[in-house]
Amino acid sequence: MNTAWPISYRIIRHIYPPVAIFEDISPPEDWEALTAGEEKWNPRIRDLVGNLALVPPNRRVAGSTASLVMGAFTHVSPARTSRFSDGTYGVWYCGDRFEVALAETAYHFERFSRATGEPAYDADFNELTALIHGELASAPADCLAPDDWKPGQRFGADMRANGADGVVYPSVRYPAGLAAGLFWPDCVSLPVSQERQFRYHWDGVKMTRYLIHGAREWISYPAPPAAPRPDPPPARSGAKNRSRQGSH
Repeated sequence: MNTAWPISYRIIRHIYPPVAIFEDISPPEDWEALTAGEEKWNPRIRDLVGNLALVPPNRRVAGSTASLVMGAFTHVSPARTSRFSDGTYGVWYCGDRFEVALAETAYHFERFSRATGEPAYDADFNELTALIHGELASAPADCLAPDDWKPGQRFGADMRANGADGVVYPSVRYPAGLAAGLFWPDCVSLPVSQERQFRYHWDGVKMTRYLIHGAREWISYPAPPAAPRPDPPPARSGAKNRSRQGSH
């Protein structure tokens, strides 16, 4: 399915530092040679760039903010799996609205903090927005189990191998919105906008609130349910009688 979102929302924990070869005008097909040359003077360049072999030159992006995109595809690990990847390739996850990105990252923040037995603490996150586009496959229902990623990983690997640019699906954590997982950097249009910064609060059991940097008040999470609208007061019989009298 050909898909284009004029704006998508992504929230990430870390901002990778800009990598010169991604941000300047050098052709993507020359990046391996440039990295090898710079490695003679800067042994850490390989750590900054990541594994370029995971992204063919024709699917790379270059220019301002390219580091934000490329980092999601060159810094991967089988120890960091996701719904549509077993960790051997990168996926750019995003939502069609802010609430999707918030709910999805809140879930992973809680999952990590619970698994590592973290005491109460705060963590900072960054909001990115960008236009996305591509041939996206619709994920079937068996890929959307809350905590079983195996079906989605098999589906994602199959779709990627067969030429799909990514997948689109109802957000598991915020079903009123859509989420997308993109398999290639060139499905994200540059420049990516760096928007708000957030601070999430873990109370030792769950995430209870978040703060938009620069604001004074924390926002409860999840949002409390809206109060029900009160029923209108019943009409008084005297008012009805006067209404009837006035209509004669």
